[in-house]
Amino acid sequence: MIQRTYVRKRYPVLLLLAVLLALTACSIRKTDDKKIRDVEFTVVDKDDIPEEFKLQIEEAKADVMKLSYADKGYLYAARGYGTKETSGYSVNVTQCFETEYNIQIKTALMGPGKEEKILKKKTYPYVVIKTEYTDKPIEFD
Repeated sequence: MIQRTYVRKRYPVLLLLAVLLALTACSIRKTDDKKIRDVEFTVVDKDDIPEEFKLQIEEAKADVMKLSYADKGYLYAARGYGTKETSGYSVNVTQCFETEYNIQIKTALMGPGKEEKILKKKTYPYVVIKTEYTDKPIEFD
């Protein structure tokens, strides 16, 4: 009898958990990273970044940064790696491609070269790319 009472008290909790799990499972969308096509892009010189986007970058560059900005039929994306204590760092775009659900941008932080003169000053390595506008969200590495 004691066991039966214990099971009856646990039954509503288990039922509630099962319902919540079923509802949650229905709302999860599978993200497919399968490449549909490469996306053509250009790396934007700092002088050619739209002013409003430049301000956003300035505010965010001290921390890890993943930003996007649309302007005049183009999409700009910025990826930064936060504050570094020395000079010599750069960011390379290794891949940029479209999937069914998003635009994937993969980047790599490159450290100072062995023969490069390194200055002991704070730097904020980041890269900005420009591509044709799309309403798909950007997914950074």
